[in-house]
Amino acid sequence: MTGAILNATGIVVGGVIGLARSTPLTAQSQAFFKVAIGVFTIFYGLRLSWLSVGGPFALVLKQIVIAFLAVLLGKWLGRLLHFQNASNRAGQYARRLIEETQKDGALRFTNGLNACAILFCASPLGILGAIHDGLPNRPDADGYFYPLAVKGVMDALAMMSFVRLFGAASMLCALPVFLLQGTLTLACVIYLQPWLHAYALLDSVNAVGGLIICTVGLVIFEFKKVELADFLPALMVAPVVTWFWK
Repeated sequence: MTGAILNATGIVVGGVIGLARSTPLTAQSQAFFKVAIGVFTIFYGLRLSWLSVGGPFALVLKQIVIAFLAVLLGKWLGRLLHFQNASNRAGQYARRLIEETQKDGALRFTNGLNACAILFCASPLGILGAIHDGLPNRPDADGYFYPLAVKGVMDALAMMSFVRLFGAASMLCALPVFLLQGTLTLACVIYLQPWLHAYALLDSVNAVGGLIICTVGLVIFEFKKVELADFLPALMVAPVVTWFWK
């Protein structure tokens, strides 16, 4: 659960830095971190997909076609199940909590904890990162914790602002973030990874996950508005497509 630990640690460190600093980050510093986070997100997404394909040219081409097909079908399934709508509603609820706190400081503790926990837990990158932290390419390999490490930096920057509004207690949201991501990671390690590896379906899931992580980077750079949550079912579609293609 390296990724979950790094993400939770990032939240706490960001909160401490936010309380210690007398002024927020400058626009130049914010722009630098935005570019750095976007670049690393795209890099680690491409790296995950690259590590998941291999073999003769025909096999590599087949794996790439399966990955893109799974992404398209997963996007359609996510839209059918209203994944993005659910994510939007969670974000809107967190926004209302922030607005209430700005009007009534008595609600700082509960609103701050709830708003931060919702925003950090509902992030598609957090869900993707927790899953891939528990799906190494080999049973004896370490998990792919890099997406959650990048998210830890993103959450640290956000927490630097949140602690100014909600106070130090908002850093307690690191606990539900750790529990959610750690539970997903352990479930993948114990149950999902052995089954996918036994039927040679693991690489397809990782390849698709890498493509979706790259999409997160494009959203960070604001190249295009993408409904990220709708892509999550692609992780379930990938092994199904691979199985039938065999």
